[in-house]
Amino acid sequence: MKDEYMIYKLSDSIKSTSHIDNELFVKHNVKRGLRNEDHSGVLVGLTKIGDVVGYERMPEGGLKAIPGKLVYRGINIEDLVKGIEKENRYGFEETAFLLLSGFLPDKDELETFTRLLNQSMPLEQKTTMNILDLEGHNIMNILARSVLEMYTFDPNPDDTSRDNLMRQSIELIAKFPTIIAYAYNILRHSQQGRSLHIRHPKENLSIAENFLFMLKGPQYTQSEARILDLALMLHADHGGGNNSTFTVRVTSSSGTDTYSSIAAGIGSLKGPLHGGANLRVIDMFHHLQEVISDWTDKDEIDAYLTKMLRKEGYNKSGKIYGIGHAVYTISDPRALLLKEWARNLAKEKGLDKEFAFLELIEERAIETFMKFKGNQVKKRVCANVDFYSGFVYEMIGLPKEVYTPLFAMSRITGWTAHRIEELNFDSKRIIRPAYKNVSEDAPFIPLDKR
Repeated sequence: MKDEYMIYKLSDSIKSTSHIDNELFVKHNVKRGLRNEDHSGVLVGLTKIGDVVGYERMPEGGLKAIPGKLVYRGINIEDLVKGIEKENRYGFEETAFLLLSGFLPDKDELETFTRLLNQSMPLEQKTTMNILDLEGHNIMNILARSVLEMYTFDPNPDDTSRDNLMRQSIELIAKFPTIIAYAYNILRHSQQGRSLHIRHPKENLSIAENFLFMLKGPQYTQSEARILDLALMLHADHGGGNNSTFTVRVTSSSGTDTYSSIAAGIGSLKGPLHGGANLRVIDMFHHLQEVISDWTDKDEIDAYLTKMLRKEGYNKSGKIYGIGHAVYTISDPRALLLKEWARNLAKEKGLDKEFAFLELIEERAIETFMKFKGNQVKKRVCANVDFYSGFVYEMIGLPKEVYTPLFAMSRITGWTAHRIEELNFDSKRIIRPAYKNVSEDAPFIPLDKR
């Protein structure tokens, strides 16, 4: 009991020792969350890798909402996706090449790069065996531990030369699908008592196809593989300021090894405010399917969404998950592209009514939110990519345990590209922002007088 009381006493002290009045942040002009008062991000760096655009600054001051744009190495994501779609082929490998190199590959370069990725997908035997031992409820933790273990098998783990960074990046991009698929099958076996399947990746398949094959065998369609490939393309990068990429850049600026830096990024992405949003959306969607009796009744939908915003419905958080984004205002280009493909897959799966309901929720959620918030909200909101990604993954037949790991499987391309850029600035400097101490001076009191 004495030990428990001590834990309680220390915990109780947090209420006063960790509390800082909001007025102090204003007084000292602290940009909480590295956000300006207009909710735009504080400029902390420069990059040539990607851009996320949701508004433009007006000459007279203030921000003007514009349709969202996502740019990879100067190429609009819509042009990249539509161009590859027109040629009827998979595009994630090409996206990875673009982000790492800065240019689009020609046919021979793409074939060589794809072959290199495929050859790198199998794991070291010891890594495979260790994944078998890494039983746990969360695949993100298993992924982070497996990445750290890759350090021990790397002949030059601490070498930050350009050649070595590129080699490590290719290895990580190639091995993430294998680690995640194996980790899920282990979890499925240990937690659900299901048969254990360890399928080796095939060299003639795309990364999207290989992931589906390793996860659930040959029981997948080309439509499923193509929409997964699209999702991987859309999540591959999102500028240098998103939480996990910034984490990778901060740790990379210290000069640490690639595996430590990427494991830190995984830890950041695991957070429910970052990588777990689509899980919340799909759970909310299933709840709405149960509580809304008429899926076409706008008034009934509006009434319940308002109830949610009042913290009276669903999980009483006051949030409509999948609505709103830190940068995008009028539209999230990723959501628009994924929604277009999701509509076709829903038709193929006989889920037209469910898709129509989800689409109507998107429409009514935006209107209800803007009406409910009124003058409190400073910018327009839109559906973000998470609003549709969970529904897509469910249609493909993917288990919820891999939703966030899938995000990491895609974003590893952006993480490695940003790490390479951070370590190749002409003038390297460790990222070290300032924190102002607002505690009061206190005297030291001898132990026998406390």
